[in-house]
Amino acid sequence: MILKNELNEVKTVAISGHIRPDGDCIGACMGLYHYIRQNFPEIEIDVYLEEVSEKYAYIEELDQIKHTVSGPKEYDVFFILDCGDKERLGFSGVYFDTAKKTVCIDHHISNAGDFADCSLIDPKAAATSEVLFYLMDQEKINLAAATALYIGLIHDTGVFKHSNTTEKTMMAAAKLIGLGVEFTKIINDTFYGKSYVQNQILGRALLESVVFYHGTCIFTALRLKDLDFYGVGPKDLDGIVDQLIVTEGIRCAIFLYEIEPQKFKVSLRCKEGLDVSKVALHFGGGGHVKAAGCDMMGSVHDVINNLSAQLARQIDNAE
Repeated sequence: MILKNELNEVKTVAISGHIRPDGDCIGACMGLYHYIRQNFPEIEIDVYLEEVSEKYAYIEELDQIKHTVSGPKEYDVFFILDCGDKERLGFSGVYFDTAKKTVCIDHHISNAGDFADCSLIDPKAAATSEVLFYLMDQEKINLAAATALYIGLIHDTGVFKHSNTTEKTMMAAAKLIGLGVEFTKIINDTFYGKSYVQNQILGRALLESVVFYHGTCIFTALRLKDLDFYGVGPKDLDGIVDQLIVTEGIRCAIFLYEIEPQKFKVSLRCKEGLDVSKVALHFGGGGHVKAAGCDMMGSVHDVINNLSAQLARQIDNAE
């Protein structure tokens, strides 16, 4: 397997993903962590990610994730998962710079793969966790790694309903289930389950949503004061944009929330005929044809106006 080649004669490994990690990023990072621990016990492994939601507690040893760096260190191999550029690594980027070798594993079509020493990118895969599954020796995947990878699959496919789901995706999921993954509980608790405050902030976001561009687009925005009022953070905002896109008649949904004054994290979703990855890429982000994101500066009005100009061109061309 390709992973075995990357781990030959390696003593130290770092694993990291993008800032504000989602289910696929967390699942891929921890899936690789457990796979290496199981099959290469001589290798010292560190995982670097920002804080993750408690809902991912089905993944073993989340407490081993490091949320800060602790001084200079040179790893033999630094794995970058589900991340399209060094800047999106956030705080762990310092170890990317000092690593002897860097390996990027991803599935985003916007990832050019030119920032790491070695890039293993499959834009046809539904998730980075799927890419990893097929890079591993499937006979050597234990239950801990399988659970993490399965969580990555369901979160990047919307429990296998998004159009990125393929036969290979379902084959990977079937094999992971065959290893004993508690798929029903994991789907209910990590994907559909919401806390009281998460339902509150979802309701607030939906209540204040606005339809525009002849009824084809919808957006909603949350500001820092809103997040502070409800006591929520980025990990509590999953699913808001996915709820917007199922609104009848809508072709594109935008959800933005303020991460610092006048700076917004933007999530984009669309239906057939549009490509939000091009919109996100225009503003320095990236992602998939139907699901992408970026960071943008300005007021809510500024951000929506700038996004609208790009979306209008696509909608008009599609018509």
